[in-house]
Amino acid sequence: QLRLVESGGGLVQPGGSLRLSCAVSGFTLDEYAIGWFRQAPGKEREGVSCISSSVSDTYYADSVAGRFTISRDNAKNTVYLQMSSLKPEDTAVYYCAALYGSRWCRYIWRDEYDIWGQGTQVTVSS
Repeated sequence: QLRLVESGGGLVQPGGSLRLSCAVSGFTLDEYAIGWFRQAPGKEREGVSCISSSVSDTYYADSVAGRFTISRDNAKNTVYLQMSSLKPEDTAVYYCAALYGSRWCRYIWRDEYDIWGQGTQVTVSS
């Protein structure tokens, strides 16, 4: 069974850091592009970052560039999203998603991802 499980969310003060993990099972991570998305109440799910099956290609939304870093550990079948300098507007449920193939992830639309995790809540508040 193809599965993604997010973890690492929580409550953090503005300016703080969190590291989200996306653990995959049932498939070989290095054959998939992985995207991180978030959805705040009343808003559409938006792309945050992604990493292609070739680790040389990563992408960041303008709103998080310079503050978030995506990485993957194929041996551990896990993708990470290191989030720093967090702002209240980063508050959302964060999801990871997977799509098989070697396309550069920056050209993959949200709705093309066909494996999704259940999400993890990130709340940035003082």
